[in-house]
Amino acid sequence: MQQSSKPTYYSLLGLHPSASAIEIRRAYRELSKCYHPDTTSLPAALATAKFQQLNEAYATLSNPERRFSYDLKIGYLRFGVIQAPTDLNHPVSKSYDWSKSTYLDASDRPLSAGEIFALFILGLTLIGCLLLAIAIGLTRGEAAF
Repeated sequence: MQQSSKPTYYSLLGLHPSASAIEIRRAYRELSKCYHPDTTSLPAALATAKFQQLNEAYATLSNPERRFSYDLKIGYLRFGVIQAPTDLNHPVSKSYDWSKSTYLDASDRPLSAGEIFALFILGLTLIGCLLLAIAIGLTRGEAAF
């Protein structure tokens, strides 16, 4: 964790550390309009100091590498969801409880509209090919089956 009482870049921008790049940019743009020395009614020294802090925060958080190292510095682990077992010599004994999952299998999910359309076209193509083969067989006088 960060040792000083200095606010984090996220708190300067009014964001949670899990904020997206778009949210970071949006917050920076709104706050920079409020604290830019040319557009604010605050004293020039205070506005300049605040605006410089916002610029520093945005410069760090908008760069993925700098943001990752800053997150490590303040103790925020973005990738803390997947954790290695404590003893790597023995496999994890707990299996996943599928009763807590919406789907029975991790790969089981509803089909998207595009996938359904592709399956529909595939089915139509299959039926069309079968009908074409039967029509050709009938026109040549041969048995279709």
